[in-house]
Amino acid sequence: MSDLEKTRDVGARTRAKWSIIKEIILENFMSYEYSRIPFGPGLNLICGPNGAGKSSILLAISVVLGQTYTERSRKLSDLIRRGKDLARVSIILDNSPREGGRRPIPYSRSETFMLSRYLKRDGSYWYEGDFHEMSKGEVSRLLTQFGINPENPLIIMHQGMVEEFSVTSPPEKLVMVEESVGFDRYRKNLLEAQRKLEGLVSEETATLQLMENAGQTLEYWKGIYGKYVQKKSLLERKRLLERELFWSQVTRLEKTLESGRERLESRLRVLENTIEKLKKTSESAEDAWSRLSASRTELRKFYFSLSRLEKGVGEMLSTQKTLSAVSHQLEEKLKRAEDLLLRLGEGRTSEAVQVREHLDSLRYVVKDSAAKSEEGGRKVKDLESEVTGIQGEIGKSEDALTQMISKFVDLKVSEALLSYQKKNVEREVAELRKSLKETEDALQQLMPQQPEGGRVSTERTQLEVGEELKIAEVHLRSLDDVPEEAETIYTNYSSIHQELEQKLRVVRENKQLVLRELEERRKVWKETLTSLVEEINPIYQTALTGVSASGLIRLTNMEDTLEAGLELLVGFRGSSPVALDAYTQSGGERSVSVMAFLMSLQNRIVSPFRAIDEFDVHMDPRNREAMMNMLFSQKEEQGEGQNIVITPSQITVLDQDVNLIFVQSTQGRSHAEGVKRAKQGAG
Repeated sequence: MSDLEKTRDVGARTRAKWSIIKEIILENFMSYEYSRIPFGPGLNLICGPNGAGKSSILLAISVVLGQTYTERSRKLSDLIRRGKDLARVSIILDNSPREGGRRPIPYSRSETFMLSRYLKRDGSYWYEGDFHEMSKGEVSRLLTQFGINPENPLIIMHQGMVEEFSVTSPPEKLVMVEESVGFDRYRKNLLEAQRKLEGLVSEETATLQLMENAGQTLEYWKGIYGKYVQKKSLLERKRLLERELFWSQVTRLEKTLESGRERLESRLRVLENTIEKLKKTSESAEDAWSRLSASRTELRKFYFSLSRLEKGVGEMLSTQKTLSAVSHQLEEKLKRAEDLLLRLGEGRTSEAVQVREHLDSLRYVVKDSAAKSEEGGRKVKDLESEVTGIQGEIGKSEDALTQMISKFVDLKVSEALLSYQKKNVEREVAELRKSLKETEDALQQLMPQQPEGGRVSTERTQLEVGEELKIAEVHLRSLDDVPEEAETIYTNYSSIHQELEQKLRVVRENKQLVLRELEERRKVWKETLTSLVEEINPIYQTALTGVSASGLIRLTNMEDTLEAGLELLVGFRGSSPVALDAYTQSGGERSVSVMAFLMSLQNRIVSPFRAIDEFDVHMDPRNREAMMNMLFSQKEEQGEGQNIVITPSQITVLDQDVNLIFVQSTQGRSHAEGVKRAKQGAG
């Protein structure tokens, strides 16, 4: 079964079983003080003189159903009867079980449901459903359950709407028709697909723009990220260099400690040897000094002996010299004595005797002196020999003493040198110990600063590592403006760009799917509307034939969903059909054309009721009679579906299936009375 047939079947079943409005109650509404107006299935004709309040009934139905359009007033408070502060419009809806035993309002077990709307003079209003307050949204959902759309002008046509419909643009006509026959879902589906497509095209454009922007931003951050990678590499290199520098310092300190300890041990050994040598040298010097002292004492003894001997020799030489001088003097005296004796011998004898005696004593003295001088000479020689011997011993002693002094001096020099060396070594040892302590302290202070990553073995010096570290730091300073979040931002933009690429692929895939879906929906929409027009065209043409006219219903601009429209073509009195507009046809001709069109749609409208106000106001009697007869003839096809028609004409019918409601006004109060049976006839 096609969509058109399904719609036709649903509409037929709806009309056959639903008599939706049973009664309307008006209280203080416009010219009505209080009135209960019953409605039946099929055709309901509301007639009466102008100003009696016929249109107020349709307006009341519109108000209680929440229709936005109100013909008579811009304010709902203006619809309240003069002198009253509160108005109420109630509509009794048929809630009996439909096909399948389901009620339109499943939560209500009543056969009827009363929907009321209260209007207050202050402009406030509210809804009630079976005396329970309801919101506008709840009312809309409730009407949807009954299948009522009060906003469609083809469902409720107020006074003047027939004329308005005749001059409505083709696109607006088509929208009204689609809603009235239940085809609006095709347009909605098509528009939804178009909106999807437009959304996808817009999304594609936006995504492309975003991709372009993201690509530019990505390129920028790619460069920044490259610097960040370089910075990160430099930072890692810096950390490695700092580790290497730290461990090179540790290594240097450890080597310094090791070298210092070795030097300390070496200097301690040197100190020990020096102390030992100094001790031995000191002992040797003391021994040499003792021997030197002994030698000096012995030498002094030799010198004392020599001095004594030399003194003795001198004395003896002096004595010998004296003796020699005395002996020489004595010899002189002896010679003079001998000379004297000689002279005396010639002279005085006594004096000669005395001289001889003196001469003899002198000779004895001379002889004794000579003997003593000779003995002294021998003693001098002995003493001189002894002096020579002592002098030899003294020479030996002096040589030995000189050697001993030299050796002692050497020993003392060695002792002084060793003592100096000892002091130097002790100073070096102290300095080494101090340096070792400082190095150990430096190492202990350095170790808590140990960087993560374990020990680094390096053969490079601290200076070499430090120089490379300085270079790395210089390079890092040139990258100070590189933010730490560069990687995150680059990753995010890269991810965004990839997501946009993926999104673009998905959007384009979806666009192709929606394009295919759009074409399929457009095809279904066009075929459905074409089938509808093909079906209602004969009915439209037949209706126009009854008033000596011809016409055609046609679709326009079907390739453009928003501009697609429906045109009514009509020609009167043998003229060729032309588009219905406000200038070509008269008001009566336009009304006839619209009514012919509405009757062609009659069996396709899915709403359980339709209402039209004064469709025949511009018709001449002949056309009015033709349209009324057509309405009566179509009621056989309507089953129990409701039609409410308001006409100012006087109507007399003899048909028990037509519900006639007569409205009149007495002293400013409108009254409506239902006539269950009427006689056939028309005027």
